[in-house]
Amino acid sequence: MLDNTLGDNTMDWNGTIYKTILTTAETGGAMSIVDSLSQPGEGPPRHVHDAEDEAFFVVTGRVAFWVAGKRFECGPGEATFVPRGTEHTFQVVSETPSRHLVILTPGGFEGFFEEMANGKFTIPEDMGSIEESANRHNLRFTGPPLVAS
Repeated sequence: MLDNTLGDNTMDWNGTIYKTILTTAETGGAMSIVDSLSQPGEGPPRHVHDAEDEAFFVVTGRVAFWVAGKRFECGPGEATFVPRGTEHTFQVVSETPSRHLVILTPGGFEGFFEEMANGKFTIPEDMGSIEESANRHNLRFTGPPLVAS
């Protein structure tokens, strides 16, 4: 289990720790920022955000991204941008966890992370419940997670 590196008010979804550091309410809906600490090898299935642009800023570790068919890596101090409607995924490829900021515009998607942590849902066992939440948050799963190369 990870220590409380992100401080108080964190959410744990199967070992990935989330903390919303700028809420949708605080920005009048314009954006949200979620601090995420993900374990080596972890990453979501391929997916599309229909309503939000998403930017990732890597603080620690290395992350492989797959965005619209292109694979690349980002390390500390590097960022990538995923426009809404773009199929993408990522995987932590460093031997240590990756801490990265997830910046979403407009805000609101951070509610998905909260629902996942509260429900303690697992993939693939709970995909029905995960997809119900995804639909409420304008998220569509489109393929498998990224595989280490």
